[in-house]
Amino acid sequence: MLDPTLLTTLAVVAREGSFERAARVLHVTPSAVSQRIRLLEDRAGAVLVVRGQPCEPTELGARLCRHAQTVALLEDELRRDLPWVGGQEAGLVRSTVRIAINADSLATWFITALDAFSAEDHTLVDVAVDDQDHTGDWLRRGHVLGAVTSLAQPIQGCRSRKLGGLRYLATASPAYVQRWFAQGVSPAALAQAPSLVFDRNDRLQQRWVRRAVRKEVPLAAHRLPSTQAFVDACLAGIGWGMNPWHLVQGHLQSGRLVELLPGRPLDVPLYWQWATLPLPALERLGQCVQQAARAALVSP
Repeated sequence: MLDPTLLTTLAVVAREGSFERAARVLHVTPSAVSQRIRLLEDRAGAVLVVRGQPCEPTELGARLCRHAQTVALLEDELRRDLPWVGGQEAGLVRSTVRIAINADSLATWFITALDAFSAEDHTLVDVAVDDQDHTGDWLRRGHVLGAVTSLAQPIQGCRSRKLGGLRYLATASPAYVQRWFAQGVSPAALAQAPSLVFDRNDRLQQRWVRRAVRKEVPLAAHRLPSTQAFVDACLAGIGWGMNPWHLVQGHLQSGRLVELLPGRPLDVPLYWQWATLPLPALERLGQCVQQAARAALVSP
């Protein structure tokens, strides 16, 4: 049987990213943390943490972290019903549920869900950010217990619920449109005009272009891994990009931004997938996510 103290230490190291920060959370010395991790690695017969800045769990380490997270959530629920139940780490490290979500959902509607969840549950939430086409991989590899993803098909061991569509608009400043699209939004103009991408996984601009001009167009792009930077760069006339409707509606109404092609939104369907485990905190979080999404996203 795995020692729960060792598992808790591993989970805290993975969450905090260093032995020193984990030691502060656990109220022990960094040497004690290192000894616990070495002992757990000896028992597992494998490396569980890649030492670096930050420290990262290996694939096996991530599985054990998820196990530790699951056990902590179950024990926390038990203590909720039976306050006299304790343990060596009880009250020392609050239980955490880790999820993966796309940056635009985090910047638009997810905080409403988190607000509702935190009002009724003291469980902490650890959010990993990735493209909606890749957050499902975090769940598949066992790094998280839930994910907002574009993947509809339930991942093995998970359930899936459709949330709705996050609406994007192709936007730019009026001066930018006059400079680059004075003759209209054509394949030739799109190939020359600087666009914006979030990271190498971001394909929204390409998807919109295929729908708009019905052909593949190679796009020159600035890479800006920030939702707010996307809006700011569009306002400054640096490039055009796909921005969530929630973040640009005021700028469109004031005329500071315009749509490249009015009436041509791109709706990205989103789903909530979560591990099929008897975790009431995860169920409560999922209910809050679905409720917030219904209020903010466009209907399926």
